[in-house]
Amino acid sequence: MSPIICSANGRTARYISIALCSSLLLLSGSLVGQARVSPAISVEQTAHGFAAKIGGETLHVTVCDGEVIHVIAGPGDPAASSPVEPWMLDASKSCPGSAFHFAQDSKSASLTTAALKVEFSLKNGNLTYKDSQGKSLLREGNNEPRTYEKAEVNGETTYHVTDRFAPDFTEALYGLGQHQNGMFNYRGATIELGQNNTDVAIPLLVSSKGYAVMWNTASMSYFDNRFPTELSFSTLAGDAVDYYFIYGPELDQVIHQYRSLTGHTPLFPKWAYGFFQSKDRYVSQQEVLDVAKRYRAEHIPIDGIVQDWFWWQKEGDPVFNKNFPDVRGELKTLHDEHFHAMLSVWGLFDPDSENFKKLSAQHFDIYDAHVYDATNPKARDFYWNNLAGKLFDMGWDAFWLDSAEPEESWPHSGDAILRDKKLSIGSGARYTNLFPLVHTGGVQEHWKETTDKKRVFLLTRSAFLGQQRNGATTWSGDIYSTYMNLRRQVPAGLNFALSGNPYWTTDIGGYFQPFARPANDPAYQQLYARWFEFGAFCPVFRTHGHRDHNEMWTYDKVEPILLKYDKLRYRLMPYIYSVAWRVTNEDYTIQRPLVMDWRGDEKTWNIGDQFMFGPALMVNPVMREGATHRDVYLPDSPVWYDFWTGDTVAGRGWIEAEAPLDRIPLYVRAGSIVPMGPEIEYADEAPDGPMELRVYTGADGSFNLYNDEGNNYDYQKGMHSVIPIRWDEAAKTLTIGAREGEYPGMPKERAFKIVWVGHDHGAGEALVSRPDKTVRYSGAAISIRR
Repeated sequence: MSPIICSANGRTARYISIALCSSLLLLSGSLVGQARVSPAISVEQTAHGFAAKIGGETLHVTVCDGEVIHVIAGPGDPAASSPVEPWMLDASKSCPGSAFHFAQDSKSASLTTAALKVEFSLKNGNLTYKDSQGKSLLREGNNEPRTYEKAEVNGETTYHVTDRFAPDFTEALYGLGQHQNGMFNYRGATIELGQNNTDVAIPLLVSSKGYAVMWNTASMSYFDNRFPTELSFSTLAGDAVDYYFIYGPELDQVIHQYRSLTGHTPLFPKWAYGFFQSKDRYVSQQEVLDVAKRYRAEHIPIDGIVQDWFWWQKEGDPVFNKNFPDVRGELKTLHDEHFHAMLSVWGLFDPDSENFKKLSAQHFDIYDAHVYDATNPKARDFYWNNLAGKLFDMGWDAFWLDSAEPEESWPHSGDAILRDKKLSIGSGARYTNLFPLVHTGGVQEHWKETTDKKRVFLLTRSAFLGQQRNGATTWSGDIYSTYMNLRRQVPAGLNFALSGNPYWTTDIGGYFQPFARPANDPAYQQLYARWFEFGAFCPVFRTHGHRDHNEMWTYDKVEPILLKYDKLRYRLMPYIYSVAWRVTNEDYTIQRPLVMDWRGDEKTWNIGDQFMFGPALMVNPVMREGATHRDVYLPDSPVWYDFWTGDTVAGRGWIEAEAPLDRIPLYVRAGSIVPMGPEIEYADEAPDGPMELRVYTGADGSFNLYNDEGNNYDYQKGMHSVIPIRWDEAAKTLTIGAREGEYPGMPKERAFKIVWVGHDHGAGEALVSRPDKTVRYSGAAISIRR
C-alpha cells in the first residue's frame, strides 16, 4: 500500500485535512490487512506520578491534585506541547502535587489518589480514568490512542498531534468556548477551535459524568465526536499530546479546579452589573450626552453608556475627531449624572496612524495584519502607554476591546488569522488562539499598575483559557437579528459558562438587521422585547446593534415591557452582586445550565434553553415568534414558585408555562432567599435603602448577602461585609446572622422587610406594599419566626 502523505503549509491547506489525515493514517494501519506491530512498553514510578516508554514515545502522567492529572506524551521526551503557556498559573499553584499510590502488575500500571485511579495498559499503551469507587470515567482508545504526524507548519518542523478517547454511550459533552451551531450537548459534533468573530475557542471539554479534559494548547485544534464512542482532539502544531484530566464530580468543582489551574475571577465594579446603552454608533459627544440626559429625565435605570468605533481621527491614535471637542468635559458630565462610560478600542491599527508607524518601526506589530503583537510584553507596554493608557487618563471607566480574535482587516475573511503569522512568542501555528488572553491581560496589568481605585472592566469579542482572571467579559459577536440567532445565543452562553468563564453577554436585538427592517417595525420590536427579557438575566446586561436608534424609547410598542425588566434587574442588584461575590470567592457560576445543579437527572443533559440565574431563579427565554406559551422542565425540588404570581408548582416534570409577550417564565425553587432592593436608577443609589427578603419556603435555605465599596480593590484586603441569612423549614424561622466584616461607608443600620412568598404576595417585580415583618438590623443576629 502506498504511504499516506499529509502536509499543511500556509493558507493553501485547510486544517480539516489534519483530522482527515489522522483518520487515514489510522485506517491505513488497522483496516486494510496490515498487522499492527505492538511496540515495547515499559513504565516506572516518578516523584510525581509515572513515566512510560511506548516504542519511541514517552508518556508522563503527573498528579497535580487529587482531582487533577496532567498528561504529556510525544516522540522522544517532550516537556510540553508548546515552549511557554501564558494561560497557566505558576506551577506551584496550578500543579503543586498530591499524595498517590503506584502499583504495577503484568498487565497494567496504576496510580491512585484520594479521588481518582489512572490505569495504564502495558498491552495498548492507553490510559483509563476511574473514580475512587472504580467506575470508569474516560478511556483513551485501545488502537493507537495517540499519534504524531511530523510536518512543516508555518516554517517550523513540528507535529500534528491527536489523542483518541472512548466516551460512554450516553454521557453529554459541553464547553469548548462559544459556538454558533445552536448545540448545547456536543455529542456527534465536530467543533473547530479557532478564534473568529462570533466563535470563541476555549479547549475545555466538560462531561455530564463529572470530569473535564483541558486540551493544553493554543494551537488551532479540532474536537471530533462524529462517531458516538470515538472522541478525538487534534492539533495543528505541537511537540506533544498535552492535557489535564479534571474531576469534580460536581461541575462547580470541575470549574473550581479549572480556575485553580488558570486563574480566578475578580469582582467587577458594581455599576457593571447594571444596564449598558450602546449602538453602532454615536457620532458625537453631544449625541451621547443627549441620550444620557433623556434616560435620567425619564427615570429609566441605567449605569453604562458606550462609545463605539470611529470616534478617532486615525484608528490606533488616541485623538478624537472634531465631533468630540471636549472628551474630558463629556466624561465629567456623565459622571456627575451617575453614568459610567465605555470606549471601543481596537488592537487593529490604521497603517497611516502615527502609532502604527512607531509600532512597525519597533517591530511590535504582527506582519501583514496591521495588529499589534500582544504576545510581546514590550508591545503591550506600547499599547498602554501610547493608546489605552492615554484614553484611560481622560477618565474612561471601561474599554471595549473589539476585534480581539484578532481581526486583520475589514471585511474579515472568517479564518483564525494568526495560524500563519510570526509572533514574538513563537509561531502563530502554535499560538493561534492566544491573542485575546494576552491582549486583555496586558490592559488589566497596566490599568492596575496605574490605580487600584477603579476596578478593571473590559468587554471583548473573544476569549481563551485563563481569560476569566483578566477582568473581562465576552460578548457573542456580530450576530444577526433573527429568532434563529436568539435561540442560538442561549446554548452558546451556557457552554461558555461551562468553559470556566462566568461573564458573558449578547447584543440585545442582534447586531445586523438581515432584512433592513427599521427599529419601529412591530415584528422586530417583539423580537427585541424577547431578547431584552433574556438579556436581563445574562451576567452582563447590554443592548447594542447596527441601528439608527437603539435607545429604550425607540421601541415604543414594547417600551413598558423593557422598562419592567430593567427595573427588575435593578431591584435584584443585591442578589446579583452577592452572587458575583460567590464567583470571585468560591469559583461559582452565575448563568447555570440545569445540568450544573441537577447532573444526576439525565433530562437536564440536553436542555440548553433554560438556566438558573444564581441559586434561586430559573430563567426560560421565549424564542419563537408569536409564542405565548413554552414548555418548561422543572427539575427536582419540593416545590417551585412562579415568580410572577407566587403560585406553587410541584416538581419534577414538564409543564406548559404561560408566556405572553411581557412575561418570560421565571420560577424560584423552594428554600430560596432572594434579597431585592428599592427601586433605583443606578447601582450605587440608596445603599442604605430598605431591602425585601423574599423567602420561598418548602425547604431549608441560605443566602450570603455581600457588599463593599463597589469600585476599588480594597475588597481584596478584607474590606467587605457578609450577612449570612438562613431559613429553617422545620422551625419556620428566618435568621439574619451577625454581620461579618466592614468597609468604609458601610450603612450601620438598615431595614429588612420580610416577605413569605405566596399567591399574589411577594410576586413580580413591584415593591411589596405590606411585608409580613419589618426589622431594623444593626449587625447583630436576629431571628424571625413565621
